[in-house]
Amino acid sequence: MIGEFARVPLAEIRARLEATASSEERERMAAVLRSDPRSGARALGGTIDRRERARRTEHERLARFFARRERLLQSGVKFVAGVDEVGVGPLAGPLVAAAVIFPREVELDALSGLDDSKRVARKAREALDREIRRQAAAVFVAEVSSSDVDRLNPHGASLAAMKCAIAGLPLQPGHVLVDARTIPDLAVPQTALVHGDALDASIAAASIVAKVHRDAWMCELDERYPGYGFSRHMGYGTREHLAALDRLGPCPAHRQSFAPVSRAFVR
Repeated sequence: MIGEFARVPLAEIRARLEATASSEERERMAAVLRSDPRSGARALGGTIDRRERARRTEHERLARFFARRERLLQSGVKFVAGVDEVGVGPLAGPLVAAAVIFPREVELDALSGLDDSKRVARKAREALDREIRRQAAAVFVAEVSSSDVDRLNPHGASLAAMKCAIAGLPLQPGHVLVDARTIPDLAVPQTALVHGDALDASIAAASIVAKVHRDAWMCELDERYPGYGFSRHMGYGTREHLAALDRLGPCPAHRQSFAPVSRAFVR
């Protein structure tokens, strides 16, 4: 097939490339295209080379991202969970935690772009959420309502949500990797990692799942309580949100213990 490229139209070569799953095959195709007399074919070969280099670089980054988990598995731990929460600071909406356990074998290339959810664009987060759920051995999402955030305070609500997410997993982890905090009275060993969602793939995956879940919930709240712009600012204290609080007052989704909300009650 490759030796016949000189007689194959570029559109057909591109179609073959799209259908080729093997990176080794794409690299062989690129090597032939680089010596093709057609300038368009040579340019296509260069494009394949750049894409394959980028793919290898990302694959190596992801392998490092999973390295802490791999060491735990090598030490005899059967299942490693990553846990993270989102929504500590917003003025409205739930605080959400997710726990994720990947199987021993992970399809790294399919998780390209996995990172701390704050570094990933919305559409990419949603695609990663689907891929994480497809590959994961276990996923569980826990919510703490705005009224319970008021009752527990944000720190207490974070710990409660993460503990609930771990408890809800259908598989019992042998070790838990936690973003930043140590969860009290956890029945299994844990490691707290400051900025863990940027250091460990399992924690990053949990942050993606939690963020996508919470964003969807905030879009539902936007329909239930129109006028606040929840689907745009996700409950955070933006200028738009503060202006809506001034205009409309708080709604049941707001956290009454947060100062901008409590001030709006007394106006």
